[in-house]
Amino acid sequence: MSSALAVREPAHEIWTADPSRTTVEFEVQHLWGLHAVSGSFHSFDGAYVVGPQGSSIELTIDAASVDTGCPARDRQLRSSDFFGTDEHPQARFASTGVIGLGGGRVRVTGELEAAGTRVPLAFDAAVRLVDGELEFDATTTVDQGRFGMAEGPLRNVRRPVTVRVKTRLVRVPSGPDGGSAVVVRGSGLAAARGTV
Repeated sequence: MSSALAVREPAHEIWTADPSRTTVEFEVQHLWGLHAVSGSFHSFDGAYVVGPQGSSIELTIDAASVDTGCPARDRQLRSSDFFGTDEHPQARFASTGVIGLGGGRVRVTGELEAAGTRVPLAFDAAVRLVDGELEFDATTTVDQGRFGMAEGPLRNVRRPVTVRVKTRLVRVPSGPDGGSAVVVRGSGLAAARGTV
């Protein structure tokens, strides 16, 4: 008669973005570089997952929540010339690799999907533990032309756009089985879905 010893894998740690302490901002050169247009997105969810196989990052944005302070411009950005939010309501980044660089820096590789097109993206980010929470700060550039987005009626919108995400993430409490509990925060988009 044989007996088997159950070995439990370490649980994932899931950290979700606190919407009250998160900003998703962008800036693009306009009028052939004579003027910078900045804006932000107001509806989003994000998660940073640490598990036995490494870390992963996910950010989902409600593209229709774009706000540049100019309603006419925002309508244009929601149109098929840019995000096409009627057919593609979300923009999403999902990492394929997160590598520690030391000194609180990580190298993130993954795919950014917007306007129905997915492109590879890589950037460095700062990650640190602050009062039991994670602080994540990343700035990168994205060539919006790769998503088929317009350059404006007079070709006066320059490439690339600069994107900055700064967030404070809070840890999701473990479930009764040691796995991570499922939570929905902020705008109602799924920030963390899985259990282990």
